[in-house]
Amino acid sequence: MFVCNCFGITEEQVKKHAGDGACTPRQIASACKAGTDCGSCVRRIQALLGRGACPTRELVADGEPALAFAPDSELPEAA
Repeated sequence: MFVCNCFGITEEQVKKHAGDGACTPRQIASACKAGTDCGSCVRRIQALLGRGACPTRELVADGEPALAFAPDSELPEAA
């Protein structure tokens, strides 16, 4: 499913960039331009990233997962 229609960015691409370390909509935008044209996809990107997507160093040092994605059932429907 497309997240950003302006640049043809899919959920999987956003998740890949998040897995590579992008944990804010601005960092996603830097990685693939999603959210930089009309901006209508920014809330969807925020939902995909989830709250607190950037882990604290302590959690990562303790072996906790670096990223947690929101379940698809909690995501808003794309426009």
